[in-house]
Amino acid sequence: MKKLKAAVIGVGGISVNHIRNYIESPDVELVALCDINADTLKKKGETYGITNLFLSYDEMFAKMPEIDIVSVCTWNSAHAPATIAALNAGKHVLCEKPMALNADEAEKMREAALKNDRILQVGFVRRFGNDARIVRDFAAHGDLGEIYYSRATYVRRNGNPGGWFSDKSRSGGGPLIDLGVHVIDLVRYLMGNPQPVSACGATFYKLGDRRNIITPKAYSATVTSNKDICDVEDLAVALIKFENGAVLNLQTGFSLNVEKDQTSIELFGTKGGVKLDPEIKIYTEMNNYMTDVAIVGASNFDFAGAFRNEIYGFIDAVLGRAPVIAPAEDGVALMRILDAVYRSAQTGKEERV
Repeated sequence: MKKLKAAVIGVGGISVNHIRNYIESPDVELVALCDINADTLKKKGETYGITNLFLSYDEMFAKMPEIDIVSVCTWNSAHAPATIAALNAGKHVLCEKPMALNADEAEKMREAALKNDRILQVGFVRRFGNDARIVRDFAAHGDLGEIYYSRATYVRRNGNPGGWFSDKSRSGGGPLIDLGVHVIDLVRYLMGNPQPVSACGATFYKLGDRRNIITPKAYSATVTSNKDICDVEDLAVALIKFENGAVLNLQTGFSLNVEKDQTSIELFGTKGGVKLDPEIKIYTEMNNYMTDVAIVGASNFDFAGAFRNEIYGFIDAVLGRAPVIAPAEDGVALMRILDAVYRSAQTGKEERV
C-alpha cells in the first residue's frame, strides 16, 4: 500500500510527538515541515532529516500537492486558518487542542472538513490513554450505573508557561483553554459525550506568571523575559451542566497557592464512582459493604503512549481502518463550553452553551 505523505505545521514543542510518530509509522512518510520561525524550522529539519521546509503553508500546499495528511501544531490563534487552508487543499487534518480560539472559528473548521469531505480530528490526547479505555469499558458494562456528577481538577502551584501561552491574542485564554480542555473533554468522553447546555464560571487574574519566584518551579515554565505578556487568567472554576442532567465541577489553574500541583478526575454514578490520576480506583458496594476496587495492571496515564495512540488512530481513520475517535463536532462542543464559561465569568450569570 502507498504510504500517506505527511506534513507538520508549527514545529514547536508539541510537534515533536507528531513528528516522531509519523516517522515511526509504517504507513506514513513525513515529507515537509512548516513554521514562521526560520531558525526553528531549519533546526527541526536538520534534526529529523526533512529537506522540504516552508515558512508559509500556502506555499507548501501549492508546491507539494502530494501531501495527504497534516498536523497543525501552531499556537491557538493559527489553528483555524491553518486547518481550513489544509482542508481546502484536500488534506486530512489532525489539529492540536484547543480546536480554535472560540466556537465560531471551530464551526468554520468543521464546515470546511464537511465541504471538502476530509477528516478533521482534534488533539484530545486524553481520550487515547489506557485509563480512558478502562473506565469506558467499566461504564459500558454498567458497573458505574448512571453517571450524574463529576469533579475535575488540573491546578499548578507555579506553572504559567509564559511565551504565547500567556498572551491572550495568541492563546485565547489561560488555564481554562489550555489545561481545562483536557479534563472537560475527558469527563465528557467518559460520560458518553452528553451535549452541554449551560455553564456558570469565574476567572481570576491575581498571581500572574510569577516570574519573580526564585525557588524551584513546580512546572518548567517558559517565561523568557520581563517583556513576556501575561494577560490571561491564572485560575478558572466552573459548573457545567449537560442535557442528561449530569454536572461537572471544574477547577483549573496555572498559579494557585496550593501545597502542590493537583490533577484529579472523578466520576460518580448510581452503582459506583471512579477516580483517575494518578491511578484508577473504583468505589462501589458489594454484599452490603462499601468496597474499593483497584484495577490490577492499570498504569498511570502515559502521555507518550497516548500520543502514539492518537497519531496512529488518526492514520487508521484516514486509511478507513477505524472511526475518528475525536471528531470535529466534539471539538466544536468543547469550544462552546469554554465560550460559555468565559462569558459567565464576565456577566456573573449562568450562560447557555
